[in-house]
Amino acid sequence: MDAGAPPYPPLEDRPIKNTIALFDVDETLTPARRAASPEVLRTLERLRQKVAIGFVGGSNFPKQQEQLGAADRPVTTMFDFCFSENGLTAYKMGAELPSNSFIKWLGEDNYKELANWTLHYIADLDIPIKRGTFIEFRNGMVNISPIGRNASTQERNEYQAYDEKHKIRETMVGKMREKFGHLGL
Repeated sequence: MDAGAPPYPPLEDRPIKNTIALFDVDETLTPARRAASPEVLRTLERLRQKVAIGFVGGSNFPKQQEQLGAADRPVTTMFDFCFSENGLTAYKMGAELPSNSFIKWLGEDNYKELANWTLHYIADLDIPIKRGTFIEFRNGMVNISPIGRNASTQERNEYQAYDEKHKIRETMVGKMREKFGHLGL
């Protein structure tokens, strides 16, 4: 979306009213953890002339800014609605909306118990590779990655095939449900 693009009509003046065209970020607007193509951004720019547009995703806002915006182009100026961290960080027409957090809801002691258990569990896994950040706190969730968030795309693809065969994540989720079912996650 160009800085020189024509201004957008106010929401109430767009031809399609009372509708938001909402798009997931990863694997919809962008390849996972990569930038949106110029074609996608041009299409969104044209669509925004007709209807309110927004994005939603689990990542935090800075990651989505990297994927959809640019250093000189805040993503909040490109979309009418921005929903990061599964909607707990949200913007409407560039203004940040009130937020909440996973830890506030769960409680610090419960979160600490969950994080400690997860890190111990992953440390004991015998899997082909491990690459960095295994647990990442976000306002709306905790992102847990047995191979690590720093794995390359190729390593992620290889791990996915490994996991389909060995059921690492499925087994871990089952054990987490047993251990933490009382928390209502």
